[in-house]
Amino acid sequence: MKPGARCLPPHITTIPAIPIRMKTALAAFLTCSGSLHAQQGDGDPASCPEHESQLGAPMETVRYLADDALGGRFPGTAGERCAGEFIAAMFAALRLEPAGEDGYFQELPLASATQPHAPPGQGRNVLGLLRGADPGLIETVVVVGAHYDHLGLGEFASTGEAGEIHNGADDNASGVAAILAAARGLAAGPRPARSVLFIAFTGEELGLIGSSWYANHPAFPLERTVAMVNLDMVGRLEDGDMIVYGMGTAPEWREIVPAANGGLDIPLAYEESGFGPSDHTSFYANEIPVLHFFTNVHGDYHRHTDDAEKIDEEGLGRVARLTENVVRRVANRSERMAVIPGVGERTESPRGSGAWLGTVPDFTPVDSGVLLAGVTAGSPAEGGGLERGDILIGLGTYDVADLQGFTDALAAYRPGDEVTLRYLRDGEARETTVRLGDRADRPQ
Repeated sequence: MKPGARCLPPHITTIPAIPIRMKTALAAFLTCSGSLHAQQGDGDPASCPEHESQLGAPMETVRYLADDALGGRFPGTAGERCAGEFIAAMFAALRLEPAGEDGYFQELPLASATQPHAPPGQGRNVLGLLRGADPGLIETVVVVGAHYDHLGLGEFASTGEAGEIHNGADDNASGVAAILAAARGLAAGPRPARSVLFIAFTGEELGLIGSSWYANHPAFPLERTVAMVNLDMVGRLEDGDMIVYGMGTAPEWREIVPAANGGLDIPLAYEESGFGPSDHTSFYANEIPVLHFFTNVHGDYHRHTDDAEKIDEEGLGRVARLTENVVRRVANRSERMAVIPGVGERTESPRGSGAWLGTVPDFTPVDSGVLLAGVTAGSPAEGGGLERGDILIGLGTYDVADLQGFTDALAAYRPGDEVTLRYLRDGEARETTVRLGDRADRPQ
């Protein structure tokens, strides 16, 4: 057992149901309790909005988590704690075993030496365990995860208007909804051979704080964790591809994922890398095979307009079924998957000080360069005339072949440097000159 790991709770055949109140009018809740637009550090809600059912459909989960009453779920706030209570109640209703140090909760410090926007105080991961059916495999787990925090009032990392509630329906209420739906399907049986650990992470938006903490304080020793499936922004499938990252982290994925998609016919775009700006990175850094499901960025990414009515309900249901199918296939394998370490380059988050351009990447694969989903208002990129759909292929004296190349090129310059950007628009090569901004002074 690795340092910091602990034994799981003993098998629980019955879990007392957590009382779940029927939903009352939201207006009455706000009148009696006030909204939960709590600021950083205000993490003790007097009461939380009520919800309709123990085992709601995915869209019920999205609507609850993305309601204005939760104030955008910034880590450490009252609204985020209500979101955690809701997820724990759903785990209990599904008869998942508590796998945290305090029931379903794993507490962790939010303060981060690398993230000045992280609030003081404690955050909570939420852990629920579905015990495996095979006595010889029950002590090994497949982890299924999604972060449940978001940007609160957008005072950090928003591409929209600070001071407005950023509900994060797609980012990442959709991912939480999908893992709950997958948990429901797996719990309904037949029970998989290996155990499945469902984790809702806090602090992802602040730099993978929750998943990093879990990786250093696992409920199961990491050597017994056979794979991790992460869902982040899976609510906008519509007519596009779902991007599947991590396909190069184990050879078995090439068989498992297409087979799991049989009958669902989700258009899938495969990416090899096991590293990326979401919670799967914390597991792949520990040489655990990973997948990361992602239906791509959009114009509401990190904006106050990412609301529940824009979620593709049918598509979200299909993603949840794909997740269930993939996890079942992995958990029923008698042999462990063969991890391939080091696929893709681990990049540090661009948050913090340094040169700032203000591009928003679109993660749809392109032959070369970085496809843009948009640019931040007031940014050097906007001033230089870059637009959604442009493909950035050069920054200063550097060629940009991919997102890693862009990160490396930007890191070579300082705020205030004047650089030439080379890009493609509708296949035509163009150039523009911009003066790089300071990330610390960018619009919030």
